[in-house]
Amino acid sequence: MATVRYLVKDVDASLPFYEALGFKVTERWGPPFVMLARADLNLWLSGPGTSASKPLQSGAIPEPGGWNRIVIEVKSIEEAMRALHSTGARFRSDPIQGPGGKQVLTEDPSGNPIELFEAAHE
Repeated sequence: MATVRYLVKDVDASLPFYEALGFKVTERWGPPFVMLARADLNLWLSGPGTSASKPLQSGAIPEPGGWNRIVIEVKSIEEAMRALHSTGARFRSDPIQGPGGKQVLTEDPSGNPIELFEAAHE
């Protein structure tokens, strides 16, 4: 099982987004931290006040966003997008067709990218 940590601005604001993708809460350590699970992926959401959000010795401040992402395989991109629209999710583009299937990038409430991937049907 893989574990990924995402920095978020607000754990409570992020939960509906991840629940719409099928994640379940496995542990909650106060307002700033929650552990989620979906299939073989553990996802840790770390908000302000967690050790992962503290400034580094260099002065850099960890923050959400960027282009690296987790990939969530879905049966239907259209259905997944409809479920996420109700959470206020922002999409970086329309679905894009490639040789292996379709993908679209969405963002959680803190701006972390999530790729939704629908495999090509043979």
